Amino acid sequence: MPPPNAPGGAQSGAANEKKLQPIIIKRIKKGDHGHHGGAWKIAYADFMTAMMAFFLLMWLLGSTSKGDLQGIAAYFNSPLKVAMNGGDGSGNSSSIIPGGGTDLAKVHGQVKRSEADENDQNRKNMRQQRAQQDAQRIKALRAKIDAMISSNATLNEYRSQIRMDVTPDGLQIQIVDEQNRPMFDIGSAIVKPYMRDILREVGSALGGVENRISLAGHTDAAPYGSGDKGYSNWELSTDRSNASRRELVSAGMPNDKLARVVGLAASDLLYPDEPRAAQNRRITITVLTHEAEERLLGKQTPSVYQDSKLNTEKQENHPPASQTP
Repeated sequence: MPPPNAPGGAQSGAANEKKLQPIIIKRIKKGDHGHHGGAWKIAYADFMTAMMAFFLLMWLLGSTSKGDLQGIAAYFNSPLKVAMNGGDGSGNSSSIIPGGGTDLAKVHGQVKRSEADENDQNRKNMRQQRAQQDAQRIKALRAKIDAMISSNATLNEYRSQIRMDVTPDGLQIQIVDEQNRPMFDIGSAIVKPYMRDILREVGSALGGVENRISLAGHTDAAPYGSGDKGYSNWELSTDRSNASRRELVSAGMPNDKLARVVGLAASDLLYPDEPRAAQNRRITITVLTHEAEERLLGKQTPSVYQDSKLNTEKQENHPPASQTP
């Protein structure tokens, strides 16, 4: 037997150690598979749910009225149009979520928009009705004054100094100076006798007018007296306008029908190319339309509906004497 330190002995010892090392075998345990027959149940349950939903939808469609069906169809044809612009559709019906509206924060949606559109249309209709009434009144008033001038020998003599025009503001009646026939004494607000006759006849014609009246005095561009620092054309035109107001009121024109009395001096010349022409000195009487009154005075005038409502309330609260028990 060779010694342990011999070369051959060392190799055999190493081989013996390798043979003595344990051999480890790793085995992976696989779990048991479950039963493979339950997947069809889930698919069948989904199918039954879909069928039940389908039959429920068919039942709802069969029990819905024709009008509601048309509303639903209109909504699904153009849902954004109904929701954003409003109009006939499901938003107008008693659905859970009404569509449309001017403000998305509002819960009533298209219902509110429809009410606003209806109110706007009512206001437009009232304005149109009021404008038609104004046009009829102005036309009748112009015919009345024309007939009055033609039938009155005194006024017919001064017809060239009376000018009438229908303007956007209403019926404009201008009484102008002539070179040899002024309406006022020079540099004063004293009314000439023939001017008083004209104003009183016009005032009597305006006695029953329903619209309000604007009265303006005008001068030519010739400087007056002490000029801008003292009594000027502004004061003179205002005084002449106020003197004309007194004559109109004394003839029967209601004082509360006057919307404004102003002096415009030479700021609105009738003949701008001839600033010192006699015709620039004039009195302008304008029977205002309601629209012009709102625009010039900056306030709302009573509407046709409000006028009729007030008249109805007056009749209810204050019936005629013949109806009073």
